[in-house]
Amino acid sequence: MSRFVQGADRRQPTLLPECLDDYVAEDCPVRVVDVFVDELDLKSLGFEGMTPAATGRPAYHPAMLLKLYVYGYLNKVQSSRRLEREAQRNVELMWLTGRLAPDHKTIADFRRENGPAIQAACARFVVLCRQLGLFGAALVAIDGSKFKAVNTRDRNFTAYKVKRRIEQVAEHIAGYLQDLDAADRQESEAAEARSGRLVEKIDRLRAQMAMLKAMEAEVEASPDSQVSLTDPDSRAMATSGRGSGIVGYNVQSAVEGEHHLIVAHDVVMTGSDREQLASMAAKAKDAMGVEALDVLADRGYFSGEEILACETMGVTPYVPKPQTSGAKAVGRFGKQDFVYQPDQDAYRCPAGALLRRHMTTVEKGMTLHRYWDRASCTGCQLKPQCTPSIERRVTRWEHEAVIDALQTRMDLAPRAMRVRRRLVEHPFGTIKAWMGHTHFLMKHLPNVKTEIGLHILAYNMKRVMAVLGTKPLMEAMRA
Repeated sequence: MSRFVQGADRRQPTLLPECLDDYVAEDCPVRVVDVFVDELDLKSLGFEGMTPAATGRPAYHPAMLLKLYVYGYLNKVQSSRRLEREAQRNVELMWLTGRLAPDHKTIADFRRENGPAIQAACARFVVLCRQLGLFGAALVAIDGSKFKAVNTRDRNFTAYKVKRRIEQVAEHIAGYLQDLDAADRQESEAAEARSGRLVEKIDRLRAQMAMLKAMEAEVEASPDSQVSLTDPDSRAMATSGRGSGIVGYNVQSAVEGEHHLIVAHDVVMTGSDREQLASMAAKAKDAMGVEALDVLADRGYFSGEEILACETMGVTPYVPKPQTSGAKAVGRFGKQDFVYQPDQDAYRCPAGALLRRHMTTVEKGMTLHRYWDRASCTGCQLKPQCTPSIERRVTRWEHEAVIDALQTRMDLAPRAMRVRRRLVEHPFGTIKAWMGHTHFLMKHLPNVKTEIGLHILAYNMKRVMAVLGTKPLMEAMRA
């Protein structure tokens, strides 16, 4: 092996062995984890075990276990069993924990029992980013993404699924009963053996039918007509793929526009984003500490009530309005072709006629005004392109001016949705790549929130280290 770089002899003893600190570079990310946790006031954050018991076996300090988890999520090691192995062989973890190697149950119990405190510790890094002035323009992009839970689709039941499975089981039982009658008419050992197997199958299917009947009643009693057996809090949610879906959670995030840091996040059990805009905007506004904020979101967040709530709290939303009317699809005029005249409180139709307000109603808590003019519609030449009814009626929400202002903003910012996509979709892809195919490892909504909090802390920490560098970041933490 001459002419090659030679390694050290494994059996060579040393008089003065190297210390662990020699193996960890001065700009190693593990030092950032060490400084970050040391600068936290763990007692005020709510961590258990900060005051050791006077008797019994000494416990591990919560700071050491928190460092273990932050390092693990920073390096794609989320499992408690994998963290146990890494603590025994990873030099950086030996340096970080002082050669302590807790067992996997101790590691797992710490995460489960200190969920709110861990989430508060993760939120402290966002506060640090704000103090460092990393949030530039008062702009965030909001989006939601579906993350898999520890629950397969076969262990999730909805009213439609239960009905479909009951029909399938009934068909199989009927088919096996016909096969059993045919086998009984034959007199041979093979026919007797086949009859025994068919009887076993029928008994199993009848037991499955009884289970499905009981599950049908449980689904009907559920508030959202859905039951998950492995993770009770997870829900079946549709995804972008046609005919596909997962059982999981809807993770919401708000990403600021300067350094693409996640300033706010949440986990919800509903697959729709329509009711999340105002709450996420409020969290982002508080996290960034600004008086006014511009928010970008896709059309899945469009809701009149949510947009109005944003306006009242000093948030300016940019959300494209979905086209839900079928008139355009069949070649007729849509509502956007009718121009509202605020001075006359009327709509001007494409033919130039004025549709005046005739009635007001309340639907789903929203006050709606109806506009029409039967006389103008009767002899209108454009009526075939407008409506098949006697007259065309236009509905206007009492706060429709907020929607009109939103549409004007969208027309003046044609690249807003491209900016939104560039900001908010990359963090989700990065985090899912780190999590792997299984996504969440824990069950129940509180534990899932703890998991995603650690993932977002790791993402933000890597971003800030890339922007500032590890040494300036540690100096800022100590300041």
